[in-house]
Amino acid sequence: MTKSSNSNGPARQLWQFFASVKLSVVILLSLAVTSIIGTVIPQNENLMLYQRKFGDVLFTLFNALGIFDMYHSWWFRLLLFLLTVNIIVCSINRLNATWKVIFPKKPSFSAARFRQSKYRKTWTAEQSPDQLKALYAPWLARQYARFTEQSTENGFLLFGEKGRWTRLGVYAVHASILFMVAGGLMGSIFGFDGYVNIPEGESTDTVLLQNQKPEIQLDFKIVCKEFELSFYEDSGMPKKYRSRLALVKDGQTLVEQDILVNAPLRYKGINIFQSSYGKMPATNLVVTFTETASGLIYEKKAVMGAPVEMPGNAGTLTVEDFRPNFPFRGISLSNVFLCRLAPRDGEPGHIIIPADFPRFDAMRQGDFVISIANADFKYYTGLQVTRDPGVPIVYAGFILMIIGCYITFFMFHQKICVEIIAESGQTTVTAAGISAKKRPGMNAVVRRLAARLQKRAQHQQ
Repeated sequence: MTKSSNSNGPARQLWQFFASVKLSVVILLSLAVTSIIGTVIPQNENLMLYQRKFGDVLFTLFNALGIFDMYHSWWFRLLLFLLTVNIIVCSINRLNATWKVIFPKKPSFSAARFRQSKYRKTWTAEQSPDQLKALYAPWLARQYARFTEQSTENGFLLFGEKGRWTRLGVYAVHASILFMVAGGLMGSIFGFDGYVNIPEGESTDTVLLQNQKPEIQLDFKIVCKEFELSFYEDSGMPKKYRSRLALVKDGQTLVEQDILVNAPLRYKGINIFQSSYGKMPATNLVVTFTETASGLIYEKKAVMGAPVEMPGNAGTLTVEDFRPNFPFRGISLSNVFLCRLAPRDGEPGHIIIPADFPRFDAMRQGDFVISIANADFKYYTGLQVTRDPGVPIVYAGFILMIIGCYITFFMFHQKICVEIIAESGQTTVTAAGISAKKRPGMNAVVRRLAARLQKRAQHQQ
């Protein structure tokens, strides 16, 4: 009774739970479904965009569940952890039986099984059974890891076996999954993926993370020494943009390199990619007010964030923000200033002033047409800065998976038997093979074996 109780105790039930193939299916389906969610819902966007898109209720629910940064959420990591434990337990649970098959104490060969095999090839030879045995036995012993021979009433049986170890191929695949999961978790926990915009000639040591997470402080400064931009003449589209970056620590340059879109800078596990570019306006601006009635032009100096008195005490204008691209009635405007207009008579409101279109504000039909045409812009380079210490482990997992799949699907355990008998005044030779998985490839093995044995016998004539 005690033995039965122990065999069904909590520890045993927990082991059987993690050894279940059904658990593997459930976890894999869960990962597939959640990955679809992570594809449908863009990850690591600004939280304000999510709130505007889904509303307050869904936003609160999704944010609590970590849907907006799903691959770093606690429950996604839990799924990966459960998959890891499940794979380890399943592998251990079946390893004992597999080990006994790979390393048997006494390998056995049954002539009856070979005589019933459908993978057989028979031919006749002029040599005697003794001569063929002396010719075939040394060669077969070199080809097969296990070789033995038996005498019969009218001939000999030559047995060979190899490939028992190929049953370990599935364990290599399991190990590769563990490597990739471990690498993914390591990158998720200890790595980061951020961005930074650096104007030409300036530097920073702070990287902003996605989805309003805390900033990352680097132990060196990224200096944008030069930014170069070229355009196609016919379309005006960007042709190439290049940044000359230097990594500086304590006044010493660690590395200096040009980076392009597909040519990042790598330094001690940190990768710096060229991802975007844009213009930043200077702090001091010149705002032009053109009076609609008289056509008189007034120029006022302005500072970002500070109100400017409009001509004739008509009110104030505050340049609050700048957007390199701004959607407007289905089109995208470039170099747009977001301004707050507070007229003396009337309610304050927000207007947009594209720097590239001085007469754009005329559509507002106000007392003044406002433009910011003399803004001094400076290009900035947009950089993606990442660190993922799990990448080498993931690569090792991919290599191990390729090796494991090749072993599992293209190599197999095989046994062969060459029966040499004297009958009716001639020698009959039969090559037969069996495989635990009954692979069609065994038929090709037997055909090649028979062809080589016949060729060796012909050379000895």
